[in-house]
Amino acid sequence: MYLVNLGDVDWDVSQAIYHTLARLGIEALVICSPKQQYVSVGYLQATEKEVDLDYLEKAGLPLIRREVGGGTCLLDNGQIFYHVIWNKNNTYFPKKFSDIYRMLSVPPIETYGKFGIKTDFREVNDIITAEGRKIAGLGGANIGNSMVFVGSIILDFDHDTMAKVIRVPDEKFRDKVFKNLKEYVSSMRKELGEIPPRNDVVRVLIENFQKTLGRLEPTGIKEDTLRKVKEVANILVSPEFVFRPTTKKPDRVKIKSGVELIYTSHKAKGGLIRTAQDVVEDIIRDIGITGDFTMNPKEGIETIEERVIDAKRDKGKVLERIGDAYDEGEIDAPGVTPEDFTEAIIKESPEGQ
Repeated sequence: MYLVNLGDVDWDVSQAIYHTLARLGIEALVICSPKQQYVSVGYLQATEKEVDLDYLEKAGLPLIRREVGGGTCLLDNGQIFYHVIWNKNNTYFPKKFSDIYRMLSVPPIETYGKFGIKTDFREVNDIITAEGRKIAGLGGANIGNSMVFVGSIILDFDHDTMAKVIRVPDEKFRDKVFKNLKEYVSSMRKELGEIPPRNDVVRVLIENFQKTLGRLEPTGIKEDTLRKVKEVANILVSPEFVFRPTTKKPDRVKIKSGVELIYTSHKAKGGLIRTAQDVVEDIIRDIGITGDFTMNPKEGIETIEERVIDAKRDKGKVLERIGDAYDEGEIDAPGVTPEDFTEAIIKESPEGQ
């Protein structure tokens, strides 16, 4: 496995690099930090629902969608990214996301520990301090014939901007978001009162990953690969990808007797599930599912949607079909069960009610 230590890179490259290496089938550990601040939304999220787009435009903050699940992230030079890419048939790595998270959370946990911050892994995909503050979020996805695992060491965190990035119903609610971020999201600066030298943190992080992954062969990025990175970056920031079709109206709309558009949400342990359903005489004729959960393969969401179409909006029938979809698609969604999807789909109250 290669070691690709890029240092500071353009913001879009910091996301596109692991997408590209995964598509090329290159197994590697990538270490990098973005030069500029930007916002990243998860693959299964509805961008319009999650992000305050007016604020991003006023602040000049770039926006990108990643092919990894999870929630909206504010990313900048105050974070050191680590990306692990491997062939999905590489038997050294576990198959289940939950096992991958436990295995690959060890290097960052040991890195924090080296600098005097005691942390631990918390299901589904967080690293927390001894006091329970989040100090890293983890993510994973299938891309091409590869698997990727992503996370960061948080040197410092901009709570104020993050609170402004998130879409909220009103400014009073935003104050609560900021208060919770300050209380529950931490950083090395917050825990130690200062930021250790970046080069020291990177060196320790690489050493700890080598203990888990084995010897890593340092390498650079070839020109032709860099061109592919830029091509992939252009896709990830394109409006067609960032704003791919999602639900937009959190409401229940009655078209006529027996014909409704139903929008619901359900909070599972592994994240929020949103649905948009076209229901005719209590039969689901069409459905779209979004959320900030993680799923492998990410295309499994399409399998679930396809299996649910033409099902009666009945708990038992929907659960049976989703269970079949899990089996058919070999779906692994940490903290999100067929029961959670069923609860989201058959929920009687509109989203947000």
